[in-house]
Amino acid sequence: MRKRIRTAVIGLGVVGASVLATGGASSHGYPNLPISRQALCANGTVKNCGPIQWEPQSVEGPKGFPSGGPADGRICSGGNGQFAQLDDPRGGAWPATKVTGGQKYTFTWRLTAPHATTDFRYYLTRSGYDPKQPLTRAALDTRPFLTVPFNGTRPGTTVSHQGTIPADRTGKHLIVGVWTIADTGNAFYACSDVQF
Repeated sequence: MRKRIRTAVIGLGVVGASVLATGGASSHGYPNLPISRQALCANGTVKNCGPIQWEPQSVEGPKGFPSGGPADGRICSGGNGQFAQLDDPRGGAWPATKVTGGQKYTFTWRLTAPHATTDFRYYLTRSGYDPKQPLTRAALDTRPFLTVPFNGTRPGTTVSHQGTIPADRTGKHLIVGVWTIADTGNAFYACSDVQF
């Protein structure tokens, strides 16, 4: 009997540690459209991504972007060192979603733990952006081209926003999605590579 109890306790400890290690206790959200770097890692399209492949929803960092938030060169990872692979430009070889300047687009997020939300904001890199370099604010138009206010309400598990892709870009660019949480000091960050 004691042996069975001890085995059960050890088993529960392993399960609990696994849940904590995989982020099950702190899951949140990421964009599917246009597909984000973390989603590409999670679905296996991009390899050698490190822990983000198991935690695409966990790219959380300080809010206040662009005046605050993660440092230049660490924006795509939200400043989170364990997800640094998201900041690596991979020589400009991240797969990109095809878009057309001026087109209407539906931006979609998958949320695994909806939070009281201030807003969702979308930023685009400037003309002349080099996809072979880590992302900096200097390479980004720091005025969002789309802001969707939530005023502290909680979104559902799938969130879609209608917007218009800026018309004055060509070539490869990055869209940075920022989901700002109302009742914590953090936001969630995601970089989506796009090809005009």
